[in-house]
Amino acid sequence: MAPVTTEHDYDRLKEVKQFDESKIGVKGLVDFGVTAIPRFFHHPPENLPGPKPKNRRQLTIPVIDLSGERSTVVEEIRRSSSTIGFFQIVNHSIPPTVIDSVVSSMKNFFEQSTEYKMQFYHREAGKGAAYSTNFDLYQSKAASWRDTLQVRMSPVVPDWEAVPEMCRAALAEWDKAVVGLGEELMSILCEGLGIKSEKLKELSCLEGRVNASHYYPRCPQPELTVGLTSHTDPGVLTMVVQNEVGGLLQVKCGDEWADVEAVPGAIVINIGDLLQMMSNDEYKSAQHRVLANPVEGARVSIAVFLNPSNRDGLFGPFPELISTTKPAVYRQFKYEDYMRRFFTKELDGKTLTNFYKIDNTKA
Repeated sequence: MAPVTTEHDYDRLKEVKQFDESKIGVKGLVDFGVTAIPRFFHHPPENLPGPKPKNRRQLTIPVIDLSGERSTVVEEIRRSSSTIGFFQIVNHSIPPTVIDSVVSSMKNFFEQSTEYKMQFYHREAGKGAAYSTNFDLYQSKAASWRDTLQVRMSPVVPDWEAVPEMCRAALAEWDKAVVGLGEELMSILCEGLGIKSEKLKELSCLEGRVNASHYYPRCPQPELTVGLTSHTDPGVLTMVVQNEVGGLLQVKCGDEWADVEAVPGAIVINIGDLLQMMSNDEYKSAQHRVLANPVEGARVSIAVFLNPSNRDGLFGPFPELISTTKPAVYRQFKYEDYMRRFFTKELDGKTLTNFYKIDNTKA
């Protein structure tokens, strides 16, 4: 490992570059037995979670049973999407065996030897599978304690030869199941807005799927860093499955943070910034974060980002939701420009939605 440096000769970019080029990831640091995390993982105190107040009420996000009456399900999802923008679903269409298979296959990959994983370590997101530590490693002020394997599933079929062999079958089966459930959820969300149920599907919002599998190994100094910084997702909808290591994913509810507990067989759903803007603020994208893992077992989560495939398309509030009493909150924008803006900055709150807001107070 690099020698300890003093404050005046510390070169953060150099240390980040050395770490990135080593291709070992945070799992590699853990395997090397580090007891002190590198300085570029240190977050300023204001970005770190404080101690939980002893008398704080327990905040939880809704768990919605998809097997209920359609009108009830639509209303429950509409309410959750309009308030905190996060909910879990149970009794959905994806068999538990499919979820267990994809989670265990990803855990298997991350726990392979460093030498094996190195062949997949790069930052070119379009190439089959990209294994790396933090997509915003060079843009962020501080790195987060996690590794990621990202695979673009659609609209172009991934180069399966470039995907780790132990993940291929499970990923393909998982993606097929995601499409069916994603279509159902988008139909429900459209009904909740009072617009045509196929609207999101027609705008290609099911066709730009990216699968990001995260691995959060034990951190020797969890009080100094995070697993994932507070942010909102840029796309339409995010679907997340996770293993049994819970208590790390948190959602901001007002001024407080709610834990998203690991419910067996459940899928976590959250609204993205794009859907917030398309719904003209009827639905809300919520800030969420992952704490650094303090326990021995690793947290494994798989997030599927459902985005439009039409990158040249113009997006903005649905015309059906705009009226004299409810004017457009956001201006129209090209999706390609929107995503470029997202990937050239660090994960940071709601800066994207704020950028496209219209100032309706002007004469």
